Formats: sequence, C-alpha cells, structure tokens
Amino acid sequence: MTASDRAISLTQVAARAADAKQGDDIVALDVSGPLPLTDVFLLVTGRNERNVQSIAGEVEDRMIEAGAKPLRREGRAEGRWILLDFGDVVVHVFHEEERLFYSLERLWKDCPVVPLTLGEHPGDA
Repeated sequence: MTASDRAISLTQVAARAADAKQGDDIVALDVSGPLPLTDVFLLVTGRNERNVQSIAGEVEDRMIEAGAKPLRREGRAEGRWILLDFGDVVVHVFHEEERLFYSLERLWKDCPVVPLTLGEHPGDA
C-alpha cells in the first residue's frame, strides 16, 4: 500500500509551510503500509520552543487553507514536540533534542521516504 495522492499533496503543503518558518531536517515517510490510520508522517525540527510553535502554527494554517481538518493537536504549550494530526498526514514538529531522543526515522526506517519540493513559496519573486 502507498500513500494517497491527497496525502502526498497535503504533505507538500505542510512541508513548504514548515520550510517557510525555517524548519530544519524536513523528512516525510510513507507509513501507509504498517499504519492503517494514516499515510504520511512529516518530521520537522525547530531550533527552540518558539520556533517549534511558529512552525506548527504555520503548518496548521496552511493545511486548513488546503482543506485539511485538524483532528488532534498535542504538545503546543510545551513547544518541545508538537503533533498535528490531519488524518492522512501526521506532522511532528520537534525541538532538536526531542528529535534526536525519539528518533522516529530509526523507528520507521523500513518506510519509504516521500520526495519533497521545498523552497518554492507562493508569492516569492
């Protein structure tokens, strides 16, 4: 099983939003095989708590604009690991220490990476 076209499209929206707020090490994993409830995990690192919160806010705003409904949010107050669940796509915005500690890439290493196109923001000249 592979991620749906809609999930891939929404992943691009979320990745570009994270990139616009200086999210680092942006990686998308197609988890549709082992996880029947979602298609893609998007992993993003922020430099500090404020940056993590800013990235998560931008991702949520852009995803809502794209027609995705947020189903669940966790961790916003702490700004260390914010999880945004949009059904087909789950976005994990980590503080760099949490990203290293939880190492989701290692946990899901058998899942294919979803190619991302970053650096192309609407309105850029």
